[in-house]
Amino acid sequence: MPERAAAALPAAGVLRGVLGEFVTGVTVLTVGGPIPHGMTANSFTSVSLDPPLVLLCVRRDSLMFACLADADGFGISVLAAGQEHLARHFADRRRRPGRGQFAGVGWSPGEQTSAPLLHEALAWLECRPWRCHDGGDHYIVVGRLVAARAAADRDALTFRRGRFGRYADPHPAGSRQHNQPILREAQ
Repeated sequence: MPERAAAALPAAGVLRGVLGEFVTGVTVLTVGGPIPHGMTANSFTSVSLDPPLVLLCVRRDSLMFACLADADGFGISVLAAGQEHLARHFADRRRRPGRGQFAGVGWSPGEQTSAPLLHEALAWLECRPWRCHDGGDHYIVVGRLVAARAAADRDALTFRRGRFGRYADPHPAGSRQHNQPILREAQ
């Protein structure tokens, strides 16, 4: 397909609609410390297995980016289909700041980073900041995994066209063991 001139790009609202056709999973990115913070993120992906790297995109003007700049680690909880309320909670800019935003939310501190990891998620990852790249109105934050666990098979929370949904594998290859560590930082 031939490249189009930049002038042919659709308006931001149209572009959002086009990009919204891509189905994503939903995560909550968290940092611990004296003022913990969480943020819903669907721009998450694996980058590399060696070294183990993942990335998230965070708005430049967000409180989360300021928190990440001061953090020595962060957590990622991959949400299950029944956790839409958590995705909405951590996307709501009106929620209480600091520890207050975790009131009534089941979580445990990560073993490696102390970042809040949400209960009943499909998977949990803990990372150390590795690189940060300019991404227009966002920063592309790359983290090096220091711990990862997967839960038993359940339906996943998805996001498409501005709406939440669920993904259920109609042909599961086999069930995983609940809470089995996949990766832990070398001591």
